[in-house]
Amino acid sequence: MSSPCPESSPDTQNSKASLTPLLHLVEDDLKAVNRMIVHRMQSPVSLIPQLASHLIASGGKRIRPLITLASTKLCGYEGVHHITLAACVEFIHSATLLHDDVVDESTMRRGVVSAHEVWGNQESVLVGDFLFSRAFQLMVEVGSLEILSILSSASASIAQGEVLQLLTAQNLATTQESYLEVVTSKTARLFEAASEIGAVLAERSAQEREALANFGRNLGIAFQLVDDALDYSVREAKFGKNAGDDFREGKMTLPVVYALERASPEEKAFWKRTLGELQQKEGDFNQAIAYMTRHKTLERTLENATCYAREAQTQLRIFSPGPFRMALEALTSFVIDRTS
Repeated sequence: MSSPCPESSPDTQNSKASLTPLLHLVEDDLKAVNRMIVHRMQSPVSLIPQLASHLIASGGKRIRPLITLASTKLCGYEGVHHITLAACVEFIHSATLLHDDVVDESTMRRGVVSAHEVWGNQESVLVGDFLFSRAFQLMVEVGSLEILSILSSASASIAQGEVLQLLTAQNLATTQESYLEVVTSKTARLFEAASEIGAVLAERSAQEREALANFGRNLGIAFQLVDDALDYSVREAKFGKNAGDDFREGKMTLPVVYALERASPEEKAFWKRTLGELQQKEGDFNQAIAYMTRHKTLERTLENATCYAREAQTQLRIFSPGPFRMALEALTSFVIDRTS
C-alpha cells in the first residue's frame, strides 16, 4: 500500500487543527460514555477495576470513541446505542494497550507508570482479556449482527497486526509495504471500524458507509505515522511517552525504513548492530536521530502522514457541510499537528 498522494501535493484543506469543536459538539455524549466505561469495568474481583481504571483514567484523548460519536451524529442518528458502541471501542483499545505494554515491556503509558509495571504481566494480560470480553458484551447489547461483524473483525485484525509487527521487528529487509500492512492492521482497522459503525447504526447508504470506513482507515494510518516519527523527535514529558522506545525494541517503523533506503555502508552496519542485533550502547539513539536528520526521514514520514490525513478529509465530502463534518476535518488536522 503506497501513500494516497505524492509528497509534493499541495494542501487541500485548511481546517484548524483542534479537538475543541468535536469535544464541544459531543460533550454530553462523551460524559455518558465515560460513565458507562466506569460502570462496565466494575467487577467483584477488585484488581480488575483497579488495574483497568489505572489505564483508562490516565489521560487518553478518547479519539476513537470520539470518532464513533461524531460519525453517528454526522449520519443523523438520534438513538442511544452510539454511547454503548463508543464505550465498546474504548474497551477494545484499552485492552490492546494492556497487552501491547506487556509484549513491548513498556515502562510508561501516557506519562504514568504502565499497568504491568505496577501489577505484573499476568495481571495486565488477564485484565486486558476482561476488557475485550466487556467490549463484546456491549456489542451484543446493541443487537446488530452487522456491527458485531465489523468490530469483531477489527479485533482480529489488531491481533494479527501485532503478530506481524513481531515478525518484522529487527528485520532490516522490511519494506514500506510491509510496514503499512502492520500499521493498517494494528492501528487503522479500529479507527476504520469506529467510523463505519456510525453509518451502519444510522442506516445510511453503502456509499456513505464506505466513505466513513475510508475516512477512519486513512486517519488511523496518519495517526500511527505521526506516532512513529514522534518516537525519534520528542521529549517524553511533552507527549507522555518514552522517546526511543521503538528504537530500543528494534521496531521497523517508516523512519527507519526510509533511513535504510539511503544508508551508506557505515550506516547500514549501524542499523544492523542496533536494530538487527539489538546491540545498543549509550549514544546510539542520538546517532540514529542524526542519520535520520541527514536523510530527512522524519520529514518524509510526516509528509506521508499528511497525505493520508488529506485523503481522510476528502472522504468526508460525500456528506453535506455542517458542524460535525467540520469537526472531523479539524480532527484530521489535529492528528498531524501533534508534532508542533
